[in-house]
Amino acid sequence: MASPQEDGNIGPMIRLTGIEKSFGGTKALSGVSLTVERGSVHGLVGQNGAGKSTLIKLLAGLLRADAGQIEIDGVVHDHLTPHAVDALGIHFIHQDRLLVPTFTVGESLFLGREPRIAGTPFLDRRKMQRRAAEVLDRYFGLRLPTSTLIAELSTAEKQIVQITRALLHAPKVLVFDEPTAALVRREADMLFRLIRRLRDDRITVIYISHYLGEIEDLCDTVTVLRNGRDVATKPVAETSATEIAGLMVNREIGELYPKRTAALGATLLRVEGLSTPGRYEDVSFALRRGEVLGLTGLLGSGVKDLVRTLFGLEQPASGRVEVDGKTVWTKTPAQAARRRLALVPEDRRRHGVALDLSVAENVTLASLDRFTRFGLLNGGAETAEANQLIDRLQIKTDGSDALVRTLSGGNQQKVAIAKWLSRHSEIYLLDEPTVGVDVGAKVEIYQLIADLAARGAGVIVLSSDLPELLGITDRILVLFRGRIAAALDTSETSVDAVLADVTGSSEALRHVG
Repeated sequence: MASPQEDGNIGPMIRLTGIEKSFGGTKALSGVSLTVERGSVHGLVGQNGAGKSTLIKLLAGLLRADAGQIEIDGVVHDHLTPHAVDALGIHFIHQDRLLVPTFTVGESLFLGREPRIAGTPFLDRRKMQRRAAEVLDRYFGLRLPTSTLIAELSTAEKQIVQITRALLHAPKVLVFDEPTAALVRREADMLFRLIRRLRDDRITVIYISHYLGEIEDLCDTVTVLRNGRDVATKPVAETSATEIAGLMVNREIGELYPKRTAALGATLLRVEGLSTPGRYEDVSFALRRGEVLGLTGLLGSGVKDLVRTLFGLEQPASGRVEVDGKTVWTKTPAQAARRRLALVPEDRRRHGVALDLSVAENVTLASLDRFTRFGLLNGGAETAEANQLIDRLQIKTDGSDALVRTLSGGNQQKVAIAKWLSRHSEIYLLDEPTVGVDVGAKVEIYQLIADLAARGAGVIVLSSDLPELLGITDRILVLFRGRIAAALDTSETSVDAVLADVTGSSEALRHVG
């Protein structure tokens, strides 16, 4: 009889049984089991802290299990190392890319496995270029100059390099860890086509994502982790995103998006004729009190530049901005903050919070003048403010003195918002507010946005997640090539209609008609 290694079609590719792992007194994994069938796409989901990262690090050989059994391709392994995992054909496509910015594409693709001219110590650059070109053409249908520096590539191109590097070594398993977190819709669609092609080629895929719609579209099977345990493994065809979300948070999620009934008030922000050549042109819109306004557009549409301009991070060439009927000119973020504008940026860890400061210090960072007198900080008042906002936003933390880096992504996002609540901001600019947070935290952030609007604030949400925009906004503005292509009433539109405007398809159809 053929051994598992001799017959690549027998048994599961990966089987983890009863895996346990503790860090000090904290149990990260409590008897987790995971079976991944050969040549399938297997989804792995769970809230932040559910145990996904620990499980993947064990599979990568970066950690060693306290108990349990790891079986790969029919063989039980007592202890995995990164080198052994690589030799077994298991490769990881990480969210943070893990590429050296100063390396060329060619150097990155063959790092550590550079082919050499037979009988010499010299690199066989022609072979490198030929093999790279073959894989890029087969799986992506594109050419990527091997002399280009990694630093010069887009986010999607960096991901292509990482995937191509794995494909050059005939992988058996590819593990994708939140691969679409930094991709726009068009780039994500290309990735999805690739993953389906990998499945057709009998390459096993483990797909980790907070986006349950992606799990529904891509995966054959999904395993749900909760509090360090596997609580369910289901065929995707026999479940739904709502059921998966309920398993993740251990409660029924009937309404992912909160119902809002607050009436809109007076105009709070008015933008007229705002232009910056090469980025956006003649942008005009109004935001009313109690309104949640969506912004969306492809990479390069100018939508992010517009938000940065409103907060004083960039300067327009022309146009006018009014707040409460008064013309303002926000040349700096400090001036924007004084006008009661708040920005919660997409990259919260770099720009939204100070990871090595406490929760209390972050919460009061934008409003220190309220807690200081004669240059001295009133620590008691600062702590009281932080505790009040921790309770109000239900921030999960060990206390107001805990470092923000110890919090989950969703709770870090809440701290970033709390910072502006402490300043009593009235206009909130939220850039991709739920990127990289789990479904439970998303529901809480959606409710927080609804609460801000109910209190009379105006909220602008920039998001590439179209179902999210339709679920939480009153109107949606679509930017295409620097101009407002559509202003849509959320209650009267659909994801397909918004997508047509985002990609320019609707404009093309109008010209054809």
